[in-house]
Amino acid sequence: MRTEYASRMVQAHDHTSLSLAASSTVIDAERSNGASPAMEPAQYRTHGTDPLSDVLRTVKLTGALFFLVDASFPWGVEVPHADAFSSIILPGAQHIVSYHIILKGSGWVEIPNVAATWFEAGDVLVLPHGDPYSMLSDPSQPPEFDVEATMDYFRDMAAGRLPFVSKEGGGGEPHSEFVCGFLGCDMQPFNPVLSTLPRLLRIKRSHDGREDLLSRLIDLTLAEARQPRAGCESIRLRLSELVFVEVMRQYLETLPAHETGWLSGLRDPAIGKVLAMLHEKPAHPWTLNGLASCACMSRAALAARFTHLLGHAPMQYLTLWRMQIAARLLADSSMKVAAVGHEIGYESEAAFSRAFKRAVGVSPAAWRDGVVGTKRSQDRRLANLDRA
Repeated sequence: MRTEYASRMVQAHDHTSLSLAASSTVIDAERSNGASPAMEPAQYRTHGTDPLSDVLRTVKLTGALFFLVDASFPWGVEVPHADAFSSIILPGAQHIVSYHIILKGSGWVEIPNVAATWFEAGDVLVLPHGDPYSMLSDPSQPPEFDVEATMDYFRDMAAGRLPFVSKEGGGGEPHSEFVCGFLGCDMQPFNPVLSTLPRLLRIKRSHDGREDLLSRLIDLTLAEARQPRAGCESIRLRLSELVFVEVMRQYLETLPAHETGWLSGLRDPAIGKVLAMLHEKPAHPWTLNGLASCACMSRAALAARFTHLLGHAPMQYLTLWRMQIAARLLADSSMKVAAVGHEIGYESEAAFSRAFKRAVGVSPAAWRDGVVGTKRSQDRRLANLDRA
């Protein structure tokens, strides 16, 4: 339902009156639901104006697996859908993002129903939606690691039975080297960064003469691998998170002017300012008039441009972001439902519960029960593995 709504709103972008009418309807709905000028949620308040950090913190970005592949020709690996191995590499994660940094050599990445994409040294490949994929030195050659072999590899790597550097391939030339990173995060109820990204990102690393932070982070990670010390795995996983954030920053800097999506909205001077305000004070009783005034735009212009770039009207976006904050508070704290609602700007538990169920599909209590139940099941599974 939310996807259909976003599609209708993007189509309405070309008709200012329709964008304005839709945004005004959402504002009225927010008011009728009891949204109030409650306290700002202190746990998730942005100090300053950095919505990207705010989102990555709130969707709980977590390093899961990080290793280096040294591959000799011919080489190839099939990776199943992330749902198949998420419980192996990061139990409890809602979603897994894969990314690969090509240090040496070249090859192809293939995703079902997407044209095969060539990559080479200096490229970064990001698969944000958990799609199955293959990485191959030669698409005409069968992969050395099929899905079953890859699953076994993930089990061994996650259990610490394999070294940081993995040697693969048939022993010929040329050699390829690439860093493989896997991250966990939340996708539900609302992850604005990942939800608007394409199925495959191929990013060229910055080579404009500036100091390359991404290269420094990679070098630091490789240095940790060469001289293993106590805590090295934790350091590598934290570094993998930083690597991903820097990749997103480089992608943001290279976005074409016509591109749409959350990161494009963040880059737009006026819409970026609005996003910063919404993230800095999500519990504030925002109105379209107030946002437009702060952005020095008319209501119609703000509604049209915000919707065009982000796929949601401003107040609809605010509601979804509030629900993401609420979902995280419900999952990670013992706060009562009414207190969670108050934290994101709702006067009553009933008003918050109605808004949450309409946006997420289940009540706040059911969401919390589902998260707790999942955690208990995973704890039992891990305990059984330890006893086996």
